[in-house]
Formats: sequence, C-alpha cells, structure tokens
Amino acid sequence: MPSGAERRLYWGSLLVVVALDAVTKHLAERHLLRSAGRAVFGDWFQLRLVYNPGAAFGLDLGPLSRWIFMGVAILATVVLFKMSRDAEPGDWFRQLAVGLVSGGALGNLVDRVRSPLGVVDFLDLGVGAWRWPTFNVADMAVSCGAVALALSLWQEDARRDQAAADPGRPLPPETPAGPAAVPKD
Repeated sequence: MPSGAERRLYWGSLLVVVALDAVTKHLAERHLLRSAGRAVFGDWFQLRLVYNPGAAFGLDLGPLSRWIFMGVAILATVVLFKMSRDAEPGDWFRQLAVGLVSGGALGNLVDRVRSPLGVVDFLDLGVGAWRWPTFNVADMAVSCGAVALALSLWQEDARRDQAAADPGRPLPPETPAGPAAVPKD
C-alpha cells in the first residue's frame, strides 16, 4: 500500500486540476461569452468559448451523451482511485498520473452536472481552417495523465518481466521515472 505522502500526491494533483479547471472555465465564461474569440498568439492560439455536449474531439452519442459520459467519468474515477490505492509503494509517478486523469475527469464531470450545455472548452489551437478541437485544463490533465499512466504501467510490466527472467536477481529500486539502471554483469 502506498505511503501517506504518495497518496497526498494523488489527492493534491487531483484537487489542483479540479480547482484550476474550475477557475479557468469560470473566467472563460465570464470574459468570452459575448466574444468571437480573443487572439493570444495571432491565429495560432486563441481563447474561444465553446460548449461541448459530447466527449473529447466532439464525440457524440446522441441525446443521452450527457448521461453516458457522466457515468463513464464516475466509473473512471472509481477505477483510478483503486489504482492509486493499490499502487506499489514508492510509485510516485503512478500517483501523479492517476491524480491528473482523475482530476480532469472530475473537472469535466462538474460541467456535465451543472450545465445541460456541456463541458466548457476555451483553448483553441491551429492555423487558419486547420484547428485542433477546442479543449480545456481538464482535457490537458487527462491527456498528460493518460500518457504518464501508460508509461507507469509499461515500466511495471518491464519490472515483472525482469523478475520472471531472473528470479534470483533483486529488482532495481523505484524512482519517479521508473526503475534504476541495472548494471550489466
């Protein structure tokens, strides 16, 4: 079971993402509601208010999308909480990863609960007509956290494979970025 400090990393990253997401969405709604958008770096980066009733990249499942994605977010948060709780001691990277994904999922869940319009998105990147789908802080946290979680799981598999291949050799200690280098015999 992870230590208290490791669990605080999970809860801290989750809460920071939820708070930062809520504040930035509030500011976007307050300052961009009657605006066609605001250029930050010319056409490349703009602030533009969009309500997304679907999921990432505008995925829409019809009239029940809001409820389906609420359920998915709640289920994902429960699974991620269990992943945090069951992580190996010393796996700080896993705690950060699941905290980021959980915080992002909860941030967007709050929008789905509070408004039938959908999730508030306001970060717009692209050039001319070639635009990335508009996104928010929660989306960034989910994306970065998912990549970090995939790396964490891959490192765990590598450690298990190493232990299975050479059961007499001790495993390298954990670090936030993964196992330490193992010297060659």
